[in-house]
Amino acid sequence: MSHNQAHLLELLKKHFGYNSFRSPQDEIIPHVLAGNDTVVLMPTGGGKSLCYQLPSLVFDGLTLVISPLISLMKDQVQALQSNGISAAYLNSSLGRAEEAAIEQDLDNGKIKLLYVSPERVMAPNFMSYLRLLHLKLIAIDEAHCVSSWGHHFRPEYQKLHLLKKEFPNVPCVALTATADKAVRSDIGELLGMKNHKTFISSFDRPNLSLSVLPGQKKWEQIERIVKKNEGKAGIIYCNSRKSTESVYSKLAAKGYKAACYHAGMPNKVKEKAQEAFIQGTIDIMCATVAFGMGIDKPDIRYVIHHNMPGNLEGYYQEIGRAGRDGKPSDTILFYSYRDVQTQLLFIEDVKHEQYKKIQLAKLNRMQEYAEAQICRRKILLSYFSETLEEDCGNCDVCKNPPKYFDGTVLAQKALSAVARTQQTIGISTTIEVLKGQYSEAVRNRKLAGVKTFGAGKDTPAFAWQLYLQQMVQLGAVGIDYKDKFNLKLTDLSWKILKGEATVNFVNYDVIKERQAEQKKAVKKVIKTATKAEGLLGQLKELRRQLASKIGKPAFVVFGDASLIDMSNKAPTTIMEFLEVSGVGDHKAEKYGKDFLKLIRKYKQNEFNGNTHEYTWKLYQEGKNPEEIARARGISLTTVYSHFAHLASFKEELNVLDFMDKHELATIEQLINRLGDQEGLKVYFEALDGDIEYGKIRLGLAYFKKRG
Repeated sequence: MSHNQAHLLELLKKHFGYNSFRSPQDEIIPHVLAGNDTVVLMPTGGGKSLCYQLPSLVFDGLTLVISPLISLMKDQVQALQSNGISAAYLNSSLGRAEEAAIEQDLDNGKIKLLYVSPERVMAPNFMSYLRLLHLKLIAIDEAHCVSSWGHHFRPEYQKLHLLKKEFPNVPCVALTATADKAVRSDIGELLGMKNHKTFISSFDRPNLSLSVLPGQKKWEQIERIVKKNEGKAGIIYCNSRKSTESVYSKLAAKGYKAACYHAGMPNKVKEKAQEAFIQGTIDIMCATVAFGMGIDKPDIRYVIHHNMPGNLEGYYQEIGRAGRDGKPSDTILFYSYRDVQTQLLFIEDVKHEQYKKIQLAKLNRMQEYAEAQICRRKILLSYFSETLEEDCGNCDVCKNPPKYFDGTVLAQKALSAVARTQQTIGISTTIEVLKGQYSEAVRNRKLAGVKTFGAGKDTPAFAWQLYLQQMVQLGAVGIDYKDKFNLKLTDLSWKILKGEATVNFVNYDVIKERQAEQKKAVKKVIKTATKAEGLLGQLKELRRQLASKIGKPAFVVFGDASLIDMSNKAPTTIMEFLEVSGVGDHKAEKYGKDFLKLIRKYKQNEFNGNTHEYTWKLYQEGKNPEEIARARGISLTTVYSHFAHLASFKEELNVLDFMDKHELATIEQLINRLGDQEGLKVYFEALDGDIEYGKIRLGLAYFKKRG
C-alpha cells in the first residue's frame, strides 16, 4: 500500500473530522486499499460508509456506489459534499440537463464517488459507459438485498455479479448492517467476489435499553414516554400513513415539537421535516419505516415502534438509529397479536414457497423476541450469531426477571441428540428423539438407535419446545435456514456439552401461568362463539381416531379448548391453523393436514358447497362485511376475497357499499401508475397501509372487470 497510516489519519481528520479509526475500520480500509474484495457487517451507526468513502479519496479514479434508495443517495451525497468531497448521484429524480452536467464532470474526472441504483447499473449502455471511466472501486451498500434469505430481497441485486465479471480487477466492498448467518454466506458468492474476506463487528449496543409493552392504550403510553423525554429527540415508527398522521396530530395538539414523514407527502415537505429534525428545531419524528436510512443524528434518545416489524433485521436496523453518541437511549416496541396477523397477510401473498417459509421463520423469531421471558439482548445478538455471556441488565426482562432454574443437564441432552444425528434434525424431530417417540421421521431415519433416544421422556413435549426455543434465543443452538431449518451446534453448544458453560431456563411455573392465560383467552372465545356444534363434533371424532391410531389419550392430540377454538376459527390454511390456541409448529406438522382437510370439506358443505354464495346471501340480507365475518366465523379478509370473486359476475354488487369514492379513486390511480402487478403487497405498501388489504383486493377485481 503506497499510502501510510499517517496519510490515512490526515485524510480522516481533514474530511470527516475524526482523530482515529474505530475498530475494525483500521483493518478494513487497508484491506480495501490493497485491492481486495471485502464484505463488511457492521451495526447501524458503526461507520460502514467510511470503509469505502475514505479509500475513494486515496484511489486515483472513480468509486461507484450501489445504493437501493433515492433518498439515501441524496443524503449521503450531500454529507460528502459538505465534507469537501466531490460526489454525485444519477437517478430518476434528476432532469436531463442535471444528468448531462454530472456526466460531463465524470468524463473530466471531477467526481470521486458516484451513487447509482442497481437498476441504473443494469440499464442499457450503462456498463459500456462505465468502461470509459477510470473505475477504481465498487461499493455495494445494503448488500443483504442480494440474498433471497434476507428481509429486503431485491432481485435486481442478484444481477450485480456482472460488475465483477466486467471489471474483475476492480476491488469490491459489500456492506450491510443486518445480515444473519444464511445471508452472510450468500453475499460474497452472489456478488461474484473472489477470495473475499468478511469483517464482522459486534452487534451489541449496550447503551440501548430494550423494552416491549402491550399494544393496548398505545397513545397513553406514548404520551408518558414523550413527556419523560421532553426536549429530547425521538422517532416513532408506525406501519401506515394513517397511524403516522394520527400520532403526529395528537402530539402537535399537546404542544410537542413534532413532524410527520411518509411516502404520501410531497418531497419538499419531507425534506423540510427531515432537516428540521436533524437540526433540532423539532424533537419528535412520526414516520413510516421509509424514514431514517442514512440519517446522521447522534443524539436520538428514544425509538418507539407503534407496531411490530416482520423480522429482527428490520427491527434492529431501526432501533439502531438511537444513541449513536453512545449515551443511554430507550427503545420501546408495542406488541399485539394483531401485528402478527398483519405480517402473516403480507407473507400469505408471497408466491415463492421457499421464500414464504423463510419469512414465516423470521416472523416467528420476531414474535419470540416480543414474547420473551429471557434477556432480550441475548435473543437479538444470537440472531446475528453473537453470544452474550451474561444477562445484559438493560432490558425489561432483566430488570424484572421471571423465575429461572439450572437447565444445563436438559440442554446437554438436547445438544447430544443434535450432535449424534450429525446436526440433521429440526426442533420437532429433536423432541421426538428426546421423548423416545417412534414417529415417521424417527423410523425412516433409524434414529431410535441414537444413544440419546428417550433421554428426555420425563419432560413434557411442550416444555421441550419451550426449552429448545430458549436455547435458540440464547445462541446455545442455531437454526440453519438453508438446511431445512435443522439445528446446528454453536461455540456455546460445545461449551455446554463439555460442562464449561451453564444454561438457565425460565421456571416451569411461568409455562403454567402462560397456559392459564391461554385458557382464560379460550374461555372468552367460547362465550362469544357462534360456531355450530356440528364442526366441533366432527373435530372431536377425528381427534379420537388419531389418538386411537397412536395408542394415546385424546388430549395428547388436542385438548377440548383447542378444538373449540378450532371450530370457531375454522382455519383452512396452515398459517390460520397455527393461530389456533394450543397449536404449535410440531402439532401443525403432525396433525394439520388431517384437521384442515376435514374443516375444508365441512365449509364446502356449509352452503351447498358454495361458500361465496353463502356470503352473497348474507350481503343481500343487509349485513355488512364485519357482520358477515362474525356470522360465519371467518376472517374479514376472507369475506373481502369472496366479494372480489363475486364482483366478476354479480352485476348488482355495489362496490361503494364497501369503500368510499375517494378510496376507489385512489386504487384506480394506483393501477394506472403501477400497472398489473403480481400479488397485493406492492399495492398495499404503495398506499402505506391507508386502505385495508381486503378493500384493495376488491377494488382490483372491480377495475379488472371493467377492463
